Amino acid sequence: MASFEVIGGKPLKGEIVPQGAKNEALQILCAVLLTAEPVTISNIPNIRDVNKLIELLRDMGVKVEQLAPDTYRFQSDAVNVDYLDSAEFVAQGRALRGSVMILGPMLARFGKCQLPKPGGDKIGRRPMDTHFLGLEKLGGKLTMDGHDFYRITAENGLRGTHMLLDEASVTGTANIVMAAVLAQGVTTIYNAACEPYLQQLCKMLVRMGAKINGIGSNLLTVEGVESLGGTEHRMLPDMIEIGSFIGLAAMTGSEITIKDCQIAELGLIPDTFRKLGIQMEFRGDDIHIPAQAHYEIATYLDGSILTVSDHTWPGFTPDLLSIVLVVATQAQGTVLIHQKMFESRLFFVDKLIDMGAQIILCDPHRATVIGLDQRTKLRGIAMTSPDIRAGVALLIAALSADGRSIIDNVEQIDRGYQYIDERLNALGAQIRRL
Repeated sequence: MASFEVIGGKPLKGEIVPQGAKNEALQILCAVLLTAEPVTISNIPNIRDVNKLIELLRDMGVKVEQLAPDTYRFQSDAVNVDYLDSAEFVAQGRALRGSVMILGPMLARFGKCQLPKPGGDKIGRRPMDTHFLGLEKLGGKLTMDGHDFYRITAENGLRGTHMLLDEASVTGTANIVMAAVLAQGVTTIYNAACEPYLQQLCKMLVRMGAKINGIGSNLLTVEGVESLGGTEHRMLPDMIEIGSFIGLAAMTGSEITIKDCQIAELGLIPDTFRKLGIQMEFRGDDIHIPAQAHYEIATYLDGSILTVSDHTWPGFTPDLLSIVLVVATQAQGTVLIHQKMFESRLFFVDKLIDMGAQIILCDPHRATVIGLDQRTKLRGIAMTSPDIRAGVALLIAALSADGRSIIDNVEQIDRGYQYIDERLNALGAQIRRL
């Protein structure tokens, strides 16, 4: 188990380029299974979850060629469907949440798929019902071995249908879309997720020959085609990393420029951080955050306390609530953080309280943060990263704190942030990997 030793209290300065989007990569990489022709993908982040998925695809028989540090060519012309029966596949699937994204492509192209219950962050219940209900409506037949192994087949092929999703699941929508593009007839998906990463997937599939209307809305219409071809695709920058860097700059009183942000795809992220009092300037597609000695949380027009909560897109992403919570600990003012989607994502606040933050954990979904307004710095402590997003939030807290912090289990951070210690050290941080 690796750890970070962090010496905090140092302002940072410089430019940083966000990595490719992790959550887009997990969808886009599995879409290569839909065609026998080559697919070239660039701006792929070098992170553990993505690398494990590429390894899984290679072991399934996909030809994988690395053309550049962030660019790969994939060709799925000799997929070994029998590999899904192996103990190696079961172990890989259990270790990686992103493995769920092979369901739609494999069912559409090969008529069957099976999968152990995927792993991933322990942030609360993450049911897969939406995936399977959608695939069943297309004609898939689901059987289960116990409660943690799924088999789905479509011996007579998939057929288009109308469906209303019970939740706007991003990965569920992606799986259904990837299955529907090769189904017979027309599929309409209402209450579909419409995140930029799902839009990216749909645009890539259209370039491959798919027929999809309504991209960017919550009503997708997919007309099935017989086969798809190859394409080239470049992934968006990671909006979660961009938000993390905005929060880092504020917490450490740093002057940072985040390059090539694709600002038009960030939704409410910049405005939400502005509500915390963080100044920023758009310079083309770059975001410049000046050094600030203080930042003040806004209130509502009637003077009541601000609430920041997560919503499905185009609402605020739940992946950044941990960052918002940490940033608020050194703001002037009070904010209520409401994490609606996952009931275990706020449990890392006990570490922040140990560091000196003033936080009331109201229940598993809500926390009230009373900002210290930089009057009292957080203090360095020993802690453990429980998941990707909380891990980076704790790293930001440690970089702002007085003294030395140790963060254990940083493999969790490595799952979602490439070379994070090296990139922040280049800005003046003092992080040592133990």
